[in-house]
Amino acid sequence: MSRVLLVAFFAALLLCPAAAPAASSNVVVSQIYGGGGNAGATFRNDYVELFNAGSGTVDIAGWTVQYSTAAGTSWQTTALAGTIAPGRYYLVQLASNADVGAALPSADATGTSNLGATGGKIALVRGTTALTCGASAGSCSAVGLVEDLVGYGDATDFEGAGSAAAPSNTAAAVRANAGCSDTGDSAADFTAATPLPRNSASAGHPCADAPSGGPSGSVNVALDVASALSVSLDRTALSFGTFTSGDRPGPLPERVTVSSNNTAGYSVGVARTAFAPTDLPLALSATAPAGGTLGSGLAGGALVAIPITPSTALTIGTKAAPSAAGGDAWATNIGFSSPLPLVATGHYSATVTFTAVAR
Repeated sequence: MSRVLLVAFFAALLLCPAAAPAASSNVVVSQIYGGGGNAGATFRNDYVELFNAGSGTVDIAGWTVQYSTAAGTSWQTTALAGTIAPGRYYLVQLASNADVGAALPSADATGTSNLGATGGKIALVRGTTALTCGASAGSCSAVGLVEDLVGYGDATDFEGAGSAAAPSNTAAAVRANAGCSDTGDSAADFTAATPLPRNSASAGHPCADAPSGGPSGSVNVALDVASALSVSLDRTALSFGTFTSGDRPGPLPERVTVSSNNTAGYSVGVARTAFAPTDLPLALSATAPAGGTLGSGLAGGALVAIPITPSTALTIGTKAAPSAAGGDAWATNIGFSSPLPLVATGHYSATVTFTAVAR
C-alpha cells in the first residue's frame, strides 16, 4: 500500500502626451499561443494566459487583453471580468482556424482575435479603448494604462531589449518560472516551449519574492491509496446458437479489461468448467494491449484450449507495469479448437472465468 501526501481613461497618443506608467498590479501575460487549429496544432484555439505574481487579489473587471499584428498599430480587444488571486492563472480563449488539436481547459474569458502563430503583440490594458501604438519599440510601454506588453517573434514593439522567442503551432511563448519572472524584457522573460494552458481552477504558483500576505496557518493533508486490481468484461454471456456435430462455430469476441495500480504489473489468465453432459473443445485467442505480452502459444492469433478447473489456468498475458488510466483491454475471442464431436442433442453450457493476479 502506498502513502501519498496531498499536501479608464485612455489618452490618445495623437492628441496628448503619453501618460506616465502607473504602479504595477503584478498581473502579467504568462503564455501566448497563436497556432490554434493550424496544421499539426497542439490546441484547437489560440489563447493568452495571465498570471498574478503579487500577494494580493486583483480585480480585472473593465480590463482588456489586446492583440495587434507584428508590425501593426490597430488593436483587437477582448474584455475581461472577475478577479485573479495571488499566484493564480486566468485563461483567455481566442480564435480557432480549424477543428485541429485538443480543446483548451475551461476559459475564464473568450474573444475572437486570431493571433499570429509566430509573430505579434499582446497587451494587458486597464481599460477598454483600443490602443494605437506599436510601430516602434517602447511606444506601448509608455502608455499609462498598459499593464503588461509582450512582443513576440518579429514584433515591432516589446518590453526591454527584444521580442520574445517566436512560438509555433506546437509551441507557446512561455514566461519563465511559471509566470514569476518579470525583468521588463520580453526576450529575457520568455522562451518558446510546450503549451500548457492554465485557468483560474489550476494549481497556484506563489512567487518566492512576492510580499508576505500576513499571518497564515497550515494543515497537513494525508491520503492512503489502496492497491487496486479489477477485471471487467464486455459481455456476461455468449451464445453460439444452434449447430450440429462436425460444425465448427466461429469465435465470439470478449474484451477483458484489467485495471491495476501495481507498479510491478499483473498477469491475466483464463479457466473454465466442463460442458455437461459431454465436454466440448472450447478455446481462446487473444491480442495484447500496449505494453502487454501474450502467453505461450497465443502469438499470431492461435486458438488455445481453455483448461478445465482445477487445472492451472491458461495465461493470456502479462504486463510489467500498471495499467493505462482507463484499464488495459485484452481482446480475446472464444471459440472451438476443432469441429463439434458427435454428442447427444441438447443444451450445452460452461462457465469461463478470467482472473488477474498482481505480480
